[in-house]
Amino acid sequence: MGRTITIIVALGALALFVFSQVTFVITETNQAIVLQLGEYQYTARDPGLYFKLPFVQNAVFFDRRLLSSDAAPQEYLTLDKKRVRVDHVTRWRIIDPLKFFVSVQNENGARARLDDVVFSELRRTLATFNFDVMIAGERENIMEAVTIASRERALDFGIEVVDVRFKRADLPEEVEESVFQRMQAERAREANRYRAEGEEQGAEIMASADRERIVIVAEADETAARIRGEGDAEAIAIYADALNQDPEFFAFRRRLEAYVKVLKQGDILVISPESEFFKYLVDPSPRLDTGTAPLLPGPASE
Repeated sequence: MGRTITIIVALGALALFVFSQVTFVITETNQAIVLQLGEYQYTARDPGLYFKLPFVQNAVFFDRRLLSSDAAPQEYLTLDKKRVRVDHVTRWRIIDPLKFFVSVQNENGARARLDDVVFSELRRTLATFNFDVMIAGERENIMEAVTIASRERALDFGIEVVDVRFKRADLPEEVEESVFQRMQAERAREANRYRAEGEEQGAEIMASADRERIVIVAEADETAARIRGEGDAEAIAIYADALNQDPEFFAFRRRLEAYVKVLKQGDILVISPESEFFKYLVDPSPRLDTGTAPLLPGPASE
């Protein structure tokens, strides 16, 4: 019984070995070429089970998915003779397994050849653009031009280049610091120019405001003097009219106003009691003597 099981197991293993030698499987992610003693027989692209002659034919598999090549950054010379360091990545796929196998054999060989192609196209394309244009407005156009040119050349290797993208585009490290210093100096010079223009405009605005203030103050002083003169003239006219109507009452009122202004608590005045100034305090009902008793100045002279 044990010997029978051993034979069955041995026959099963032999059958699996033979089956693996006469068949191979293509999935959605790979493709293969069949070689017979090193000579090409056919290409298997569609997913499924394929047969081959054991020990005579063999299948070489290749990836059908989108692949990428991330090359090391390289320096290039632009149209305005400036060096630029570009780090790019290339996306590609295998479209002709036989041509791919004959020209580059495997993915490592394909990446090496493809990097050389892209480096060459980048060098040729960047030499037609200035540095400032390359890193700004024309960047997408440059990548598209490099992609198209690289795609045409990569067809000889059975490869389709999907696109070439820039990860970074910078100046070399040895010149980057000097460029930054020059940019800072230019920005400082521009800031100083704006600051000087602002100060000049500020001085002009201040001078204009000062002139306007002087004019406004002068006009206000003129208007105030005119109104004050008109008011004084009107007051004098009122006083004169009051004097003409009742000279005795006017004189009495003015003398009382003088007493309020002159006679303060604690003040000492050395004046004769018979002085005309105190006549209303000595005789509260004297008659008006227009030839004597000068009054205090009126509003026009205060």
